[in-house]
Amino acid sequence: MLSLTVNDTLMLRTYLVDDAAEHFLLVQENRKHLRPWLRWVDGHTKEEHSLEYIRYTHQQQDYQQGIILGIFEEGKLIGEVGMHYWEQELKKAQIGYWIAATHQGKSIIQQSLQRFFHHIFDTLHLNKLEIRFVVANTRSGKVAELLGCKVEGVLRASYFINGKLEDLVVTGILKQEFTKLKAVE
Repeated sequence: MLSLTVNDTLMLRTYLVDDAAEHFLLVQENRKHLRPWLRWVDGHTKEEHSLEYIRYTHQQQDYQQGIILGIFEEGKLIGEVGMHYWEQELKKAQIGYWIAATHQGKSIIQQSLQRFFHHIFDTLHLNKLEIRFVVANTRSGKVAELLGCKVEGVLRASYFINGKLEDLVVTGILKQEFTKLKAVE
């Protein structure tokens, strides 16, 4: 089990099977908030789906294909960060994240991702992380920018969500760029 301390109240950790009910409740409460950006939300309709998802996250971590961690504030699940499409040979992966509507705008995602990036670059020794988001998701764009990611391009009509194709912005940060940013802090 992976556990990363962000600050006195925030922790990132591997989901436990016992987190399934809390995970499903959080998705339910935030369905309208998450639906415009995350296509899996519509198919996540019962607690069993959260349990299956948690088991999938364990498999991803076991096979070094990804790492998905819950964001816990004072022990309560409020969101998630994840590393997906882990390409071992290229030492790169994609980053995903989401947070409950009640917790957005508090820099929690930014702080959580900074801690997650530290772990990925310093412990797992990846060389590049990418954040991809639909053009209309300006909040994700701001997060990527604050983390030091650079826009690398736009993949036109490359993400199908809510019945239509959307353009996908690709941003990235290299380990050396993140290390320079850490040195300035």
